[in-house]
Amino acid sequence: MPPRFYAPELRPDSTSVVLPHDEAEHLTRVMRLGAGATVRAFDGRGFECLARVVQAERSEVRLEMVEPVEPAPEPRVRITLAQAVLKGDKMDGLIRDAVMLGVAAVHPLLTARTDVPPAALASGHRLDRWRRIVVASVKQCGRAVVPEVVAAETLDACLASPHEGFRVMLVEPGAAAGVATAEEMRGHGGMAAAQLFVGPEGGWAPEEVAAAREAGCLLVTLGRRTLRADATPLIAIGVLQFLWGDL
Repeated sequence: MPPRFYAPELRPDSTSVVLPHDEAEHLTRVMRLGAGATVRAFDGRGFECLARVVQAERSEVRLEMVEPVEPAPEPRVRITLAQAVLKGDKMDGLIRDAVMLGVAAVHPLLTARTDVPPAALASGHRLDRWRRIVVASVKQCGRAVVPEVVAAETLDACLASPHEGFRVMLVEPGAAAGVATAEEMRGHGGMAAAQLFVGPEGGWAPEEVAAAREAGCLLVTLGRRTLRADATPLIAIGVLQFLWGDL
C-alpha cells in the first residue's frame, strides 16, 4: 500500500490538496518522497483517495488527486473510550492501540485515584501529543477517520454531559451488586454508539461506581483475573467488538 497522509483540507471534489506542515515534513524528510511519488490521502472524516505528489518542497507539498479508494471500514457501533488518565507513557500506547481497534473518540478522565496531577494536564502539551498519536495510528492502521481526543475532565463532568447510545463501566467483580458479565453485552450490538468507562491503576472509588450506576451506566466485569490498567480497555474493546460482530 502506498504511504498514507492526513490532509484535513481534502474534499471529495478536490483536484489537488496541500498537506499540513507536519505531514509535509513526514513526506519529504522522513519518507524522502518527491514529485511523481504515488501516495494516499485521507481527510479524517472517512474519505480517502489515491494521489500523486506534484510538488515536494520545504515550503509546500501538493498532491494531485487520482481516484477515490476504500479505506478500512469503521465499526458499526461507535465506541467512545472514557479512560482515567494513566501515569507515565501508558496513556500514549493505550490511545494508539485503542484508535487502531476503531474507537470513535477518547475522553481522558480525572478520577479519585488518578495518579496524575491535574496541573500536569493543564498546559495542553499532553493533549497535543495524544492528538498526534491518534493521527499516526490512523495512518498506520488504514482508517480514514481521525477520532477526537477531548481535554481531560472529571468523571462527574463526563457523566453529566450528553452522550449517544448506552454506557458501560468496567468494574472489579466484587465492586458492587448486580455486576454483569461481558457476555451479557451481546444483546446491545444493535445500538449505534456506546461509551466505555475504564478506571485508573487504583481502580474506581466506591462513590464513583455509585455515581456511574445512578447516571445509567451498566456495570460490567471482564472476569476474576486482575488486569493491568493499560490492558483492560483494549481487551474490553476487542471483546465488545467480537460480541457485536465488529471484528
